[in-house]
Amino acid sequence: MKTSQRFWQIDFWRGITVLLMVFFNWSFTLFFLNIYKLDLGFLYWRVFPQFIGGSFIFLAGLSVVLSRKRYPMADNKKYFLRGLKILLLGLGITLLTWLSFPSYTIVFGILHMIGFSVLVSPLFFKLGESKLLLSVIILIFGFTFQSFFVNSAFLFPIGLVNQSFQTFDYWPVLPWLGVFLLGMYFGEKLFENKKHSENKNFISKVFCLLGRNSLKIYLVHQPVLILVLLGLGFPIF
Repeated sequence: MKTSQRFWQIDFWRGITVLLMVFFNWSFTLFFLNIYKLDLGFLYWRVFPQFIGGSFIFLAGLSVVLSRKRYPMADNKKYFLRGLKILLLGLGITLLTWLSFPSYTIVFGILHMIGFSVLVSPLFFKLGESKLLLSVIILIFGFTFQSFFVNSAFLFPIGLVNQSFQTFDYWPVLPWLGVFLLGMYFGEKLFENKKHSENKNFISKVFCLLGRNSLKIYLVHQPVLILVLLGLGFPIF
């Protein structure tokens, strides 16, 4: 896909989010491995990562709508295959974390959530204004679910977990599908008649480059840190 076919504002936002993600994940890794303690409180350890992940999910919904507008005749199979690819990458993360840190296996992380959302996105293309109402309902139900525990260990994808559940990364369908739908809704509203424009600012171009390669950066940033720490002689496993 050519850069001129993209909205640089979206890549710019995604690029900033990528940097925030790398900063947070590295700081958490250093904290978890007892290499460097950061006493930054609830806002940093809870609110900040939810803002980062929520931004990725929102942008994924927004991008799906823009892709649909750019290629209105595209078969829905395109979104199914794209979502399936991301979901399979998420399952790869599940395997790696199960092998390295089994007690904190990522069973439904950010890639699982985005992959699932893209996969089912064609179901929502024709909802129009109803997407906003549906997203609000999903958000309300989802955040309500967080105060409940169930005995089953297999309802975690929708947001219901048992009391022993723990993981490094968790983004269940409820409430985060609501954020994805918000992205779809605002993608239609904000970019309905907006034309592509070229950004010539060097700094912005750097962020846009990061944004266009966000998935690759996500996949390699943690292994890079682990290799650096191993090279410096820190005990990891």
